[in-house]
Amino acid sequence: MPGQHEIIIESGEHGGSAGKSADRLGSQVRVAIIPAERRVRHVQLRGRTESKRMVDVKSELAGRVVAMPANRGEHVKQGDLLCELDIDDRGVALQEALAMYETASIEYQGSLRLKQKNLLSDVDIAKAEARREAAKAKLHRQRLNLARTKILAPFDGVVDKLHVNVGDHADPGTTCVTLIDLNPMLVVAHVSESEVDSLRGGEPARGWTASGRELQGVLSFVASHSAPKTRTYPVEISIDNTDHSIRSGLTVTMDIAVEEVTAHLVAPSLLSLNDAGVIGLKVLDSANTVVFQPVVILDDNEEGTWVTGLADWAHIITVGQQYVALGDIVEPRYIAETATADQIATL
Repeated sequence: MPGQHEIIIESGEHGGSAGKSADRLGSQVRVAIIPAERRVRHVQLRGRTESKRMVDVKSELAGRVVAMPANRGEHVKQGDLLCELDIDDRGVALQEALAMYETASIEYQGSLRLKQKNLLSDVDIAKAEARREAAKAKLHRQRLNLARTKILAPFDGVVDKLHVNVGDHADPGTTCVTLIDLNPMLVVAHVSESEVDSLRGGEPARGWTASGRELQGVLSFVASHSAPKTRTYPVEISIDNTDHSIRSGLTVTMDIAVEEVTAHLVAPSLLSLNDAGVIGLKVLDSANTVVFQPVVILDDNEEGTWVTGLADWAHIITVGQQYVALGDIVEPRYIAETATADQIATL
């Protein structure tokens, strides 16, 4: 268990207290020597799940809606039919364009044979070729128009909304359905400017929804520009959602391990604030002088509070800190560091 280091030292063996005259010694305090341990620092983010993309699939032609095979909430694959328009005379227009192209092709081949016999000029050959290319372009356009009567899913997704019904008239630009891409699912959050430099794309992330479901993902995006109002940086975490079981709009807490640091386990009751409102601990220096050492809280759990900012072997005042002032020279009574940080504080 972290914090278990059986250290029992007489007061005269540390900090040079044996060499000090009795008249220079002030209050007696109890001191624990707490060694640093390697801990992983985490950044916690609170955000919401968002679909990778949401697209309004629109008609490119005008026509009457004759089929809507996709239902709201249905999972569709890329290329599945979402909405179909009446072909009207587009089939006839395609046959006409095909006939014109075939005719133009025959005329062009005939002109080439006449050219070999020196019976046709280069200008006439160019005109025949131009007519064939124009007919070919018109044929391609008519094929596209006929194909566009079938409005297909541009990607795998879930049908979120139906905007037209069978029998409705669609104009170019009319939305047929709204399609949502749910895989991967994104968790969108914001990180402070003090933490953004510690995040790197590709780092694994672990999180939980409000209902307690665990999520595993990868940090896929860290913004280079902060939000103007909050001065925080948007980040995105990609989570595999092949089965589409993660819904968009869920509140999620994500945890990202960013670096390994040295930290000390202390009792929360030992923490205090200085006059500037900075959190820290009262410790002893090599001359047994009381010093306020600012710390940063790394983690808080049932064992105690993990903090960073102390020396590798920190001499922390555990009893009597409220009776001494910064700069006082005190007489330390070193105690055994026992099972937990809370027990240290009561010795």
